[in-house]
Amino acid sequence: MPSRLRHLVDRDALGAFVLTASVPFLFLHERYQPELSVGAGSTSIDVRLSDAVVLVVVVAAIVAAARFGLARLHPARLLWIPGIALFAWLAFATFRPASLDDALFDDHLVSFLKLGEYALVAVAVPLLVRRAEDLTIVIGGLVVWGSVAVSVALLQFFGLDVFGAWNPGWRQPSFLGHHDLAALAAFGVALAATGIVVGRRRIPAGALFVVALVSGVLGLVVAGSVAAAGGLALGAAVLWLASRRRFAPSARQVLALVLVVVAVAGGVTAVRGDALEDFLRFVGVRGDEPPIGVETYSQRTVLAYIGLRIWQDSPIVGVGWQRSSRPEVFEPYVPDARERFPDVVDLAFPAEGREWGVQNLYIQMLADAGVIGLLLLLAVGAAGLVLAWRTAVHAPSAWAAGAGLVVLCALLTLAGEWASLGIVAGIPLQAATCLLLGLAAAGAATVEEDTSG
Repeated sequence: MPSRLRHLVDRDALGAFVLTASVPFLFLHERYQPELSVGAGSTSIDVRLSDAVVLVVVVAAIVAAARFGLARLHPARLLWIPGIALFAWLAFATFRPASLDDALFDDHLVSFLKLGEYALVAVAVPLLVRRAEDLTIVIGGLVVWGSVAVSVALLQFFGLDVFGAWNPGWRQPSFLGHHDLAALAAFGVALAATGIVVGRRRIPAGALFVVALVSGVLGLVVAGSVAAAGGLALGAAVLWLASRRRFAPSARQVLALVLVVVAVAGGVTAVRGDALEDFLRFVGVRGDEPPIGVETYSQRTVLAYIGLRIWQDSPIVGVGWQRSSRPEVFEPYVPDARERFPDVVDLAFPAEGREWGVQNLYIQMLADAGVIGLLLLLAVGAAGLVLAWRTAVHAPSAWAAGAGLVVLCALLTLAGEWASLGIVAGIPLQAATCLLLGLAAAGAATVEEDTSG
């Protein structure tokens, strides 16, 4: 066994290995997992393999806390304080009178509990990832599993009919789903982007640079997420800003980083060409042919408009957890939406039996939990970015700083992806988000320990 590998594989790495072993189960669509339905009032709770894995991760974190203490959580107070406040506010949104009287209260309660369950992963990460070397294990595991998922998606793209593949030549879900595949690919492309800027030998899992680059770029392309591509562009720009003083990337490195973003944007545009052309027609930029069926982005525009109208009438506290998709809540705004968007087909509008939801995390948070909920959500995300930035700029080792840049870029990529999906708890995209927030907290703890030591 090479000496570098022996340095990684020891007793102190057990927590990182537990976390890494959870990755294949956290990043697997629920339909491919065994599950057990447990009756709870008028609804049922589906306990899946991923839930058991989250429990194992949390138990491992508790054991680590009992052994080493909770000191590693302290440097990330900037993250935990708004996180706890957000959870408390969403609890209020779940148990307020309007929510309690909702016929689907039990289902909404299960969703809220699932959100809290996955949020525990973020707290567990800094307790399990205790050394800069542990980042190699975790990030390496994410990149490897991401390459497996992307390989399956490519086979689907070229015609293999497995895991609910879409038509050949279209965007593909792999064994995850489009949004979740993009989230997993974000780890690879963020690692590759960081390696380009600082050098592959100065980043965790640098030996996987080529795998991360190929699988990350192809993963985002085959997932076909325009929102994730936009998030990557922002993430790459912030990565460059954070790396300038410490690593001083050359013009050639910056050009290579730009080419990665252009490759993703061009690939996504090619895969989603029909949907983007439909949207250009919808906004009047190209042609005036009437739509034939539901068009992705025109429908998202309609749903976002309805979500904002819901929020305007309940601006401070919203209408209650996940109630924006309830017919009695959105139906009063549908006639106005039809008048505002007369060229959109009828099926694109929500109605009883087709509760499409808002399909945008930020707007749904406004509608469900009001401006307070959105501000708390943004505070959590901003805290994760600040912690990652501090790690990238102040970590004593270039290795740990590189990890901060990876987290910074990946978090912004996922922030873009959430703009194309509403509040869905317990999915791989949430797992990816919580892992990144946890890694940001772990980086902050590593910086403080190295500085004080």
